[in-house]
Amino acid sequence: QVEFVESGGDWVQPGGSLRLSCTGSPRNVSATAMGWYRKVQGKELDWAAIITIAGRTNYHPAVDGRFTISRDVAKNTVFLQMRNLGTEDTGVYYCNKINSEGRSWGQGTPVTVSS
Repeated sequence: QVEFVESGGDWVQPGGSLRLSCTGSPRNVSATAMGWYRKVQGKELDWAAIITIAGRTNYHPAVDGRFTISRDVAKNTVFLQMRNLGTEDTGVYYCNKINSEGRSWGQGTPVTVSS
């Protein structure tokens, strides 16, 4: 059951920027705390950024200061603006609600950072 659809992943050179999008289908991204997760090589799936219903944001130390999570209610979309990307950021990025109850994972969107 696909509830959120990720897009925007691409190849980018080190130091570059990329914006990922996560659209609810049919879930409302404003009705639940949302998060961006990633699976990088050699590591298990981990969280990167979250945004609460009230708009409070939190970032994993590995991305803090470089990534920004935001939400567009009208578009029912959560964004992840990534800046100063490094090779260590290469992986598959997923969006999902923070609450694990009834949660399923989509295909994610791949991000490749290389020169």
